[in-house]
Amino acid sequence: MCLSIPSKIVELHPEETSITVDTMGVKRKVSYHLIDEPLAIDDYVLIHIGFAMNKIDKAEALETLALYDEMAQKMEPEIAAQRESLQQEAMASLDTKSEV
Repeated sequence: MCLSIPSKIVELHPEETSITVDTMGVKRKVSYHLIDEPLAIDDYVLIHIGFAMNKIDKAEALETLALYDEMAQKMEPEIAAQRESLQQEAMASLDTKSEV
């Protein structure tokens, strides 16, 4: 299953049939040659493997982004615990190697 996060168009590159999008703070260039309708800066699109698949309504995009943000906030304690566990495991591994 693939989740597509709404991405805001921040730059147009018509000579390359590409756009630069901002996806939750991460900017990248993607192709828009699969979209027939006109695109403009501040429009929202859904991206799949480097291609803008379709343009979506701004209200829908903002609602979806709010839901993603809510999910990320709820997952933060779990992610922090996993990060701590990995760091402890890495330190233990280094300690074992230095004893040899």
